[in-house]
Amino acid sequence: MAGLAIKIAPSTAWEILRINHIEPAPRRDQQTWAAFLRSQAHAILAADFFETRTVTGTRLFVLAVIEHVTRRIHILGATAHPTADWTSQQARNLVMDLQDAGTTAVKYLIRDRDSKYTTAFDTVLTDSGIATITTGIRMPRMNAIMERWIRTCRTELLDRTLIHNQSHLLRALREYETFYNQHRPHRALHAAAPQRPRPESITNLGALEHLSIRRHDRLGGILHEYHHAA
Repeated sequence: MAGLAIKIAPSTAWEILRINHIEPAPRRDQQTWAAFLRSQAHAILAADFFETRTVTGTRLFVLAVIEHVTRRIHILGATAHPTADWTSQQARNLVMDLQDAGTTAVKYLIRDRDSKYTTAFDTVLTDSGIATITTGIRMPRMNAIMERWIRTCRTELLDRTLIHNQSHLLRALREYETFYNQHRPHRALHAAAPQRPRPESITNLGALEHLSIRRHDRLGGILHEYHHAA
């Protein structure tokens, strides 16, 4: 417009950009965080520590990792003392789990700035081709999928269980990990589970009258799994 000797007000330029859904120039070529997560979901892991307490008041820390695209959860371990050696060992265990599962597309791991993540932790991942991305200060939404899983774990397991000690916590978490990955339906996966495809819908209305459903309880009835009888 300036080249044509036509002068317009800044507000007019802004209105034209807004109508055409064009960001202002400084932000036009920048990818948003949400767009990055969507476009790279197949290559993203997210990690976080969360804590729980036993019936005697002992504080235990749990380290978990989730795969963005499949929502598969990896509960790496639990300890009362998350030292640098312990944390880096969990990173090595994670890398081995990914290799055993044939997961080779992972390029990024999102984590917060917790001091329990050491240089050794990041080095193990870097050596395996996984770059660490740290979230902003007081910005939990940058790691929203992991934060949401922790809330789910608390609601469905930890808030309903009296944990006696570390071994009891690990056993409960392993049971929940299996339940979550292999049975629990996920809205983001259209009712499939991370390691189980969504079953075909029953279209024969007559078959609905003869269904035989069996329930399998885990952890004393805290978790329920439902299956068609053989």
